[in-house]
Amino acid sequence: MDNIYLLMIVALAVLAIADLVVGVSNDAVNFLNSAIGSKAISFRTIMIVASIGIAVGAVFSSGMMEVARKGIFNPGEFMFSEIMIIFMAVMITDILLLDFFNTIGMPTSTTVSIVFELLGAAVAMALIKIAGGGGDFSEVVNYINTSKASQIIFGILLSVVVAFSIGAIVQWVSRLLLSYDFQKKAVWVGALFSGIALTAITYFIFMKGLKGTSYAKQSFDIIGGGTMKDFLENQVLSIVLVSSIIWSLLSYILIVFAKTNIYKLIIIVGTFALALAFAGNDLVNFIGVPVAAFNAYTEWSASGLSAASFPMDVLASKVPTNNWLLFGAGMVMVITLWFSTKAKDVVKTSLDLSNQGDTKERFQPNFLSRGFVRFAMGASKVTSFILPISWQDKIEQQFEQPVIKLASNKVHELPAFDLVRAAVNLMVAAVLISIATSYKLPLSTTYVTFMVAMGTSLADRAWGAESAVYRVAGVLNVIGGWFLTALSAFSAAALVAYLLNLKCLRQFLFIIIY
Repeated sequence: MDNIYLLMIVALAVLAIADLVVGVSNDAVNFLNSAIGSKAISFRTIMIVASIGIAVGAVFSSGMMEVARKGIFNPGEFMFSEIMIIFMAVMITDILLLDFFNTIGMPTSTTVSIVFELLGAAVAMALIKIAGGGGDFSEVVNYINTSKASQIIFGILLSVVVAFSIGAIVQWVSRLLLSYDFQKKAVWVGALFSGIALTAITYFIFMKGLKGTSYAKQSFDIIGGGTMKDFLENQVLSIVLVSSIIWSLLSYILIVFAKTNIYKLIIIVGTFALALAFAGNDLVNFIGVPVAAFNAYTEWSASGLSAASFPMDVLASKVPTNNWLLFGAGMVMVITLWFSTKAKDVVKTSLDLSNQGDTKERFQPNFLSRGFVRFAMGASKVTSFILPISWQDKIEQQFEQPVIKLASNKVHELPAFDLVRAAVNLMVAAVLISIATSYKLPLSTTYVTFMVAMGTSLADRAWGAESAVYRVAGVLNVIGGWFLTALSAFSAAALVAYLLNLKCLRQFLFIIIY
């Protein structure tokens, strides 16, 4: 009987690799969308930059067993045999769920899926325990951290509203100042925009990508003997002001003397930053459960107790992950990024919905999308009565797209959007995620990056009178899919845990191994 748990550990290792593959395929849209959509740099360069970001993020990952640390459930309430069932159910469900979303080309959150899978599997096992002991089902709250689910739901709503609104506002202001002829603007304008954008992105690298690492907790004499974590949290205004000045001056020098396209530089740095943050923070979503299971197995093996009588209090503490394991996981993520066709499908969904020009619409309009468009058109008419005609004409000039003349015998695929919108996408996403991290708000990286892209698309008038109902319908479908992720993850993981407890799926282990 004890051999079954060793087989489970081996199966979880195999499932971890599969989870890394499907997870990267879905989350690639977070950091590839802006660079690919703008065609700022070649696809090969984009992939190299993203790969370096993923590799660095994996190495500098916190290396902590995130699952236990977040406290989705109280591990001390479960025995080793029950914990292993929970972990198996979570991994099986996660792979199937994420692969489903990848297949239909819909971006979702790996964090939300893993959290609700843990919640569903833990609830199922808790109810089984309570039923077996003749207890009251209301006791399930003793097993579960009920506040976590509400935090995640709150994070979904907050991400949707805040990211969309802020993205739209910043893009509208940026376009108003820069127009579509941004390359012809004064050098100082581009340098100032670059300074602000690069400050936001680099601060994001430290706040989101490196804050949780072991290095962030070390003291450095250069910052007065304090830790990097404390310095980043307590000196926000000073860091932002100094960085803005330095980056603006450097950008000015690069534009004037090196003839650098500063907008391309912003996109390169932003792509690296989001890829780094993805690997540094979301890696544990894929390997956290198997690592926790291995630690649980190690402690149980040394205890001499039976699997049904060994409590899992050990999982309530932070458990470090081997650096070589983090590096290996990072390499799997990099390889997946290069060869996954489903990653391209997920990216395509986001690009189609944010495309400045005409594209084949995947989604059919519904009454919600029509209602949103009618409201937007009504609001636009109201503003036309408020603003003077001269102001309206000036605004229209700034949003007037240049006409590109092409030879009749040449075919040219235009980018989905220009460099300004790509830079704004990366900048706003970086700022919002940095702020959320500093205030410990449960914002999803996937939700933020996607909704920022949708907000900038709306502000940039990418949604025309004819395409708007289709685009809005697409956005609503994606948002609906996010809530479906939570519901499906919870229900499916609970069902799988129940079946595993009945030993109906024991053959699954042998299928994976052999």
